[in-house]
Amino acid sequence: MPTTVPALIAETPGASFTRSTIERRDVGPNDVAIDIAYAGICHSDIHQAREEWGAGIFPMVPGHEIAGIVTEVGSDVTKHKVGDRVGIGCFVDSCRECENCLAGEEQFCLKGNVATYNGRQYSGEETYGGYSTAIVADENYVLSIPEGIDLDVAAPLLCAGITTYSPLKHWGAGPGKKVAIVGMGGLGHMGVKIAAALGAEVTVLSQTLSKKEDGLRLGATDYFATSDDETFKKNSKRFDLIINTVSADLPIDKYLSMLTLDGSMVFVGLPEKPQTFRVFSLTGGRRSLAGSNIGGIRETQEMLNFCAEHGLGADVEVIGADQVDEAYERVVKSDVRYRFVIDTATIPENAA
Repeated sequence: MPTTVPALIAETPGASFTRSTIERRDVGPNDVAIDIAYAGICHSDIHQAREEWGAGIFPMVPGHEIAGIVTEVGSDVTKHKVGDRVGIGCFVDSCRECENCLAGEEQFCLKGNVATYNGRQYSGEETYGGYSTAIVADENYVLSIPEGIDLDVAAPLLCAGITTYSPLKHWGAGPGKKVAIVGMGGLGHMGVKIAAALGAEVTVLSQTLSKKEDGLRLGATDYFATSDDETFKKNSKRFDLIINTVSADLPIDKYLSMLTLDGSMVFVGLPEKPQTFRVFSLTGGRRSLAGSNIGGIRETQEMLNFCAEHGLGADVEVIGADQVDEAYERVVKSDVRYRFVIDTATIPENAA
């Protein structure tokens, strides 16, 4: 029989979260059951719970930055065992047959992967995310969290970590490369840490200098305010790679002017409105404007291992279930340094 577990539920778009229960499927031969310890709050949770990215599936249980402990494994499971520290990111299944899946790029599954929440299994059943106390998933979409990373700071790595690691690796961030990170939020602060650990020279480009001390502490060597036009002049033709983590509308041409020959500007933030730029800004330096998503399962595990090796985790503020609505408002106001993480032990009714 399916297992009933406590969860935080948004019944309708924009509604406050309420404590309730959801059903998790039986553990099948290839499944892993996980007691969730922590669930990160990603800005995309807010967008989807408020239907800012189109129609959502309600009632909704958000959360795709999940860290916990394996409590049960199916008869055919070989990758995980009871007691293992594990995580789940943005998707819990993919077709496993298309060229992208076979290449380990399941995030670009041609059939469309199964989102951890606000999605549907291929069978049609709705998926519920990490704002709950337990989850069941196929072993192939469950990541191992290495020792050396606490579960609370590991949870955001399953989205914020891989979203920045993937483009940094793909575009060759490392020794001898000059990398700029646009924005010092949940994504940006991980971008700074990872780029620095890869050996790149890191600069933060933020609207103000209010987080400069943090940026330098996390590994940046320079920090500039983009509200100051001098920033773009001082950094003309400087960067090999710019990772844009913000979802705001930007003067793209100004940012492209800071790229060196063959430099790339990569979007991982998701502005709602179309962005505009002049093609001359690209042709003048053989520059590229690109986008990146999360990573596949193989690359996400690589990222977790890299973070453990370098002692990296997210900077988090752990909150209780009663604080999630307030946390959403604070995220929108950029009032968090740098990721809210829900202690899921506070979700059951008797923990209220």
